[in-house]
Amino acid sequence: MTRTHPPRILQRLGAILLSATLAGGALASERPLPLVPMPASVEQSQGEFVLDARTPLLAGNEAERNVARQFAVFLEKGRGIAPKVVARSRRGGIRFRLDPARGGDPESYSLEVTPAGATVTAADTAGLFHGAMTLLQLATLDEADPIRLPAVRIEDVPRFAWRGFMLDPARHFWTVDQVKQVIDAMALHKLNTLHWHLTDDQGWRVEIKRHPRLVEAGSCRLPAGDGAIDPASGEPRPYCGHYTQDQVREVVAYAAQRHITVVPEFDVPGHATAAIAAYPELGSIDTPLQPTSEWGVFPNLFNNEEATLAFLEDVIAELVPLFPGRYFHIGGDEAVKDQWQASPRVQARMRELGVSDETAMQAHIVHRLAGFLERHGKRAIGWDEILDGELPADAVVMSWRGTEGGLKAARMGHDVVMAPVSALYLDYLQTSSPHEPPGRPATITLQQVYGFEPVPEGLEPERQHHILGVQANLWTEHTRSFERLQHHMFPRLAALAEVAWSPQGKRDLESFLQRLPVQLQRYRRWNIGYATTPFQVDVELQEEGDEAIRVALSNPLDYEVRYTTDGSAPAADSPRYEAPLELPLPATLQAAAFFDGHPLAPARSWSWDAESLLVRSDEQLDACRGRDALRLRLEDDGPADGERAIFDTDIFYPCWQWTAARMDGVAALKVRAGRIPYYFQLAHDEPHRRFEPARSAHGELDIRAGGCDGRRIASVPLPAAPGADGFVELEAPLVRAIRGRQDLCLRFTGDTRPQMWVIDQVTLEKR
Repeated sequence: MTRTHPPRILQRLGAILLSATLAGGALASERPLPLVPMPASVEQSQGEFVLDARTPLLAGNEAERNVARQFAVFLEKGRGIAPKVVARSRRGGIRFRLDPARGGDPESYSLEVTPAGATVTAADTAGLFHGAMTLLQLATLDEADPIRLPAVRIEDVPRFAWRGFMLDPARHFWTVDQVKQVIDAMALHKLNTLHWHLTDDQGWRVEIKRHPRLVEAGSCRLPAGDGAIDPASGEPRPYCGHYTQDQVREVVAYAAQRHITVVPEFDVPGHATAAIAAYPELGSIDTPLQPTSEWGVFPNLFNNEEATLAFLEDVIAELVPLFPGRYFHIGGDEAVKDQWQASPRVQARMRELGVSDETAMQAHIVHRLAGFLERHGKRAIGWDEILDGELPADAVVMSWRGTEGGLKAARMGHDVVMAPVSALYLDYLQTSSPHEPPGRPATITLQQVYGFEPVPEGLEPERQHHILGVQANLWTEHTRSFERLQHHMFPRLAALAEVAWSPQGKRDLESFLQRLPVQLQRYRRWNIGYATTPFQVDVELQEEGDEAIRVALSNPLDYEVRYTTDGSAPAADSPRYEAPLELPLPATLQAAAFFDGHPLAPARSWSWDAESLLVRSDEQLDACRGRDALRLRLEDDGPADGERAIFDTDIFYPCWQWTAARMDGVAALKVRAGRIPYYFQLAHDEPHRRFEPARSAHGELDIRAGGCDGRRIASVPLPAAPGADGFVELEAPLVRAIRGRQDLCLRFTGDTRPQMWVIDQVTLEKR
């Protein structure tokens, strides 16, 4: 079903002209040079070097020429010019120079720009490439033609060796070309590790020739609800995707050319539904399984039999040659042990092995696979649950449940990658805007990403070298399109890049936000989609009356806000927002965030009158449980293609609250409701799921005044199903007149499985 109001995702932002103040030759002296991530050392001087299509790119040996050619390709994509790579020239140019005598970190480089030319120098091709990316940023400071590079000397070295991003194609699949786009974007941010999450309950995504059913049966699933039906034929339409081994080699080689290492993940012993669906003998129960379109924590685990462990080693043995990097991720997270506990076969095998409990059993598997990897020249890395049992001596811990696991591992002498859910999960919403696409509960803002410190406070100096680096993770349960993927990634990945690369003392949020508008300009040049929601203006209706309202405006990143009330678009000379606005009804308001006199995103518009104040959308309603709510932004299951309705709901207790509703003269409530599949596996959190028992065949919509424990003021039976458009309009007359302001609680009765009712819009109807 689709909504009748505007789509949630804005069109890509148009060009922003910042050349007047951000051109290299006229950069305001008090402003930092707009580079992301900020280099370790930047010394600006007077003058500039003019770069155009005739500028020679000077390179001697083949390694230097490769980097020069890569620079030329990126420059052509971003600025439309393609200078030639030559061995020598009389004309001042840009030299790419490898100097092994420099020594030091292989990713370090120096870059010097003078009026006579520019030189990038490094000891290793990785450093030379990173220097070329910084030079590319200098070439995209402004819109000027020809390009003017500011005179500068940069000495740069990364803070952390692991600067990672995790891409999940198991939940929603990404094509080879899309993965390459992600790799290009990572390279532009000096990120160097792509963690590729290739297996999960919802899909097996990589060809294993010795076990072909992994992709034959494990790489397809039926989407939930209407999304599983072909609208043309009415037949089931599975969602499929996997990478051939040749495609994996292609991606790995493409990444290596950009000095990015691809780390595969084969998750064991949990997140195994797709693999067990393909080979049921691998499982711990006899019930046949299928790859699923449900999300959450599943109970399905690989069993502990010798044949299964040999199978796991077979898979790893085929994957190892495809990934020449040092690390191999074996998962280990969210392995609910219920099936092991209930399985006589698993328990008998544990006794045979002398294993004391299920946690020790998982540790036994981790040890076995880590040893197998070590014999094949690899080093095992796993999620921090592998700390629950005895850890292999050389294992690396990826700390996702917080930083505590990483701190513990480092003190035990293990290397650590910090990737905490609290700061670096990019599938969490990044603003409170109603224009955010579907995502997980809570909000992880750009400021939270930027403010994360990978080295835990209190970690002893002699242990700090165990913090290999930092990684952002993007799980894709709710990320159905590449546009949404990019929305979640950017600009937060730019913040991560600076955390990972720049010296701790160089990190400064105010400086970053001054440099960010130019980075957005680069994104548009490089065809990188990004979220405009952090650059839009949000509105809060603080007070409402019969004659006037009071509203507050804000920008999530605290850029200045300018507004109009006459229907015109805000401009640089429009009033600047300073304090809440008192607006007589009817009112129209437009507002945009500005930087240096230019809007950072299209203006948002609002209109209010007496009728509109009687309406609230689901985004404007509160969750009844407040901070305890597990509120998700969920997408409907249909139509199969195109835009779908999106709903905010608490999946543990589907209940909505209209806080301080003005009830004088209200005779009824009209509720527009939809219904979506309840596609969540909750494992041990299942007891926390609540619903009110139905009192009739299909349940009711109940409305209470004074909160969820207040008296019931209206109730209406629910139909067996929504209408053809996926919605139902429910008219709920009040059983008694209510006066003044009331907190209205709206909830549906009946079990939320297999489908749950959700609110789209609520209207107060006057007598």
